[in-house]
Amino acid sequence: MSSSAVDASIEVWRLRADAALTRVLPDPGITPHRLHAAMRHAVLLGGKRMRPLLVYATGAVFNDAARADAALFDAPAAAVELIHAYSLVHDDLPAMDDDALRRGQPTVHVAYDEATAILAGDALQSLAFATLADAPASADARVAMLRELAAAASGMCGGQALDIDATGAADTTVLADLERLHAMKTGALLRASVRLGAIAAGADAEARALLDRYADALGLAFQIRDDLLDVEGDSATLGKTAGKDAAQAKATFPALIGIEASRERLATLARTMQDALEPFGERATALAALGRRAIERTH
Repeated sequence: MSSSAVDASIEVWRLRADAALTRVLPDPGITPHRLHAAMRHAVLLGGKRMRPLLVYATGAVFNDAARADAALFDAPAAAVELIHAYSLVHDDLPAMDDDALRRGQPTVHVAYDEATAILAGDALQSLAFATLADAPASADARVAMLRELAAAASGMCGGQALDIDATGAADTTVLADLERLHAMKTGALLRASVRLGAIAAGADAEARALLDRYADALGLAFQIRDDLLDVEGDSATLGKTAGKDAAQAKATFPALIGIEASRERLATLARTMQDALEPFGERATALAALGRRAIERTH
């Protein structure tokens, strides 16, 4: 598949994800108006949509299902993005990272208020599971997807707790602990996105094992790139506050192993992703492209 065809497919999936999210989010014209408006602010004001795209691209590996019947993947794509949005709303709160900027817009607690932001995050999480429970799939598949998303959300919270513990302790954190932290905080939901697509497509155990290898490498690569961007980027390009990791003495890959070693690790992870996807051939072209985007992105 040509790169232009891959880019076209990815854009179609992004638009599908946005449409699915718009459908499931509550109407701000319905009470409680402020809460519903805050939920839409959190979800619909931009974003890379990496997690929904991984759902669709994984589906495309199997019988071209994500193109022939993309509706199979709309619910898991929307659900995983709702969980991601909820995590960002809570992550930005004053008690957590205390950030005022997200996706180039005021964070929810700044645009509305702190109590509304907490409630919006709670409601987005609940909506994610309700959306997945209504997916057009067998009962077994729905249960499997619900279990997968719940485990990822729990792991993400655990990773955030470890991140809080590591704040101010960059000089005492070891690499293994940092990798575990990010495998939970960032990697869990990215891995779940791939797994949700595989479940919806009916992938077998052998295929899922290969996809797990890809997803684990992707999750770590995504975080290393985030860490590098916090050092090298600017707030206008990133759409969020740059330089906060260093200011808070957070444990990051550049702080722990240096910028050049972090870039070398990214290259190693890129090869791991490529090797994991090789058995799927051209069917995994979109997944490979998303892996490259994660590593090469500028925001």
